Amino acid sequence: MTRIGWADLPDEMQAAVEDKIGPVLGHTSADGGVNSAIAATLHTAAGRVFVKGIPLDHPQIGAQRRERDINPSVRTLAPRLLWDLETAGWSLLCFEHAPGRHADYTPGSADLPRVAAILNDLAAIPCPQLSTMKSVEQRWSAYVRPAQRHHLHGTHLLHTDFAPDNILISADRTLLLDWAWPTIGPAWADPAVLLVRLIDAGHPAAAADAWGRHQFPSWNDAPSGAVTAFTGALAQMWTEIAETDPRPWKQNMASAARRLADRRAS
Repeated sequence: MTRIGWADLPDEMQAAVEDKIGPVLGHTSADGGVNSAIAATLHTAAGRVFVKGIPLDHPQIGAQRRERDINPSVRTLAPRLLWDLETAGWSLLCFEHAPGRHADYTPGSADLPRVAAILNDLAAIPCPQLSTMKSVEQRWSAYVRPAQRHHLHGTHLLHTDFAPDNILISADRTLLLDWAWPTIGPAWADPAVLLVRLIDAGHPAAAADAWGRHQFPSWNDAPSGAVTAFTGALAQMWTEIAETDPRPWKQNMASAARRLADRRAS
């Protein structure tokens, strides 16, 4: 969506924020991310915070609220939500400021073990029961045959969006950002989503698959029929997205997803 700056927010929203954190002395818009109309670091006398938000009438307001609702369950892996506001036609989430850089997924990157570690940490977190969360079955059943849908069942908490911008690397922490689509499903579904990203970053499909088997017990032990069904569903989903919006990055993701699906179907 179109990104705006802090100064473009309604005066009423700016005043409501400053009631909580004091005067905003400076602001810096984030470079990455595509799902927030505002994403900025705010500088105050007490330090920095990060805010993100969208208009209340935007179709993705549900995703904004899911991120709010899931935060207490993932605070060991994600920046802590300090507060949220819905006023002046906007929904705003305010997080602790977390310094760092986005992950490098290219072959040989030193970030890859840290990325694997945070996925394994996520797999060990109990899945909360939130009414706003969907399951893998709900999100991807349209892309598999009815006889395959049982393969998508699971009880684990998943993130499901491992764009490099969503992994923040610093000297002492690895954080998982943008919890707009927390999902309930089999633990191996998150590694599948990540491997598509690795292939897009330059890993051959066979090498990405082998790395996944080594790093993630859930991927190594997953039933082959289940993985074939889900990777096929990912390929169909990304192909549909690329046909609707043929921007190069979406075309590349569709190609990467098809390569993983072909690898697991062979």
